[in-house]
Amino acid sequence: MIRVGVIGLGMMGSTHLDVYSKRSDVTVLAISDIDPERLAGKDKAQGNIEGQAQGGADLSAVRRYDEGMKLIADPDVELVDICLPTPLHADYAIAALNAGKHVLVEKPFARTARDADRLVAAAQRCRRTLMCAMCMRFWPGWTWLKERVADQAYGKVCAAHFRRVSSHPGKSFYNDGQQCGGAILDLHIHDVDYVQYAFGRPKAVTSFGYRKVTSAIDHVVTRFDFGPRGPMVVAEGGWAMAPGFGFSMQYTVNFTHATAVFDLAASDRLTLIRNGKKEPVQLEAGMGYEHEIDYLLRCLAGGQKPSIITPRQAADAVRIVEAEVKSIQRGRKVSLTY
Repeated sequence: MIRVGVIGLGMMGSTHLDVYSKRSDVTVLAISDIDPERLAGKDKAQGNIEGQAQGGADLSAVRRYDEGMKLIADPDVELVDICLPTPLHADYAIAALNAGKHVLVEKPFARTARDADRLVAAAQRCRRTLMCAMCMRFWPGWTWLKERVADQAYGKVCAAHFRRVSSHPGKSFYNDGQQCGGAILDLHIHDVDYVQYAFGRPKAVTSFGYRKVTSAIDHVVTRFDFGPRGPMVVAEGGWAMAPGFGFSMQYTVNFTHATAVFDLAASDRLTLIRNGKKEPVQLEAGMGYEHEIDYLLRCLAGGQKPSIITPRQAADAVRIVEAEVKSIQRGRKVSLTY
């Protein structure tokens, strides 16, 4: 039985608590939030995807801390789940590792590539496990795509287009571009990370984007360069849509012999088109949050380091986003070094 403490009770913290509450191999020992209303359970966060932040966890008997470092100091907590604002990820994760805890840290891994590298170094020098919650690597339909890219069941990928757009979240943290990094870091990074997961690390990026709500990039379109023999891969992301637009998560991937279309809002979320016919693809139940936490807990139980997502890969996703920002600022392609 793994004893977990969750720091940050916003949308993702609440979602993670829901996942833990449904499992028999983990117990939520402690929670922490600086907001007394949230810590007391009087104020609950809302999700932007159906199934997020349901608030179904029974927290009546948990230990409550008004500051995350106090939770980290609790000797009975084995796994620290960090769902704090992005600029705090590195310091709290490193403190937890140094305290001998395993750590799950929400995306993005850190606010800057420099801080992400600090996290990688901390993970390398300690004996504990550090995993970033890059949920698209575990999302039903996206796991299917990763397998089809690898086994080439429908031929090679000729082109892939990923799209993740929404209205602005409207909360104070997300209004501050310096804090959240804009949609390019907070939202679009999901597809950045998945692109490197499915196709390998890009050699360069060419990006276009604009600011609308924050001082950072709120809408971006990026072409990922995998060399002359690589696939044509484009990802669009942003939270600059008009209020009421909601949230949209899609991909269209064109293989040599078929086309795959994923749409979170469709009745058949994943459709395969080949030989003139459309075939719905059956997907496993659940969302990526459930599967990523299940994977981490199985790794901890087996004494194994996670390999589906490593600290280095999580840091690379931040580095690629920073290259996209440079591309927008400079108006040209930016090469990547890792």
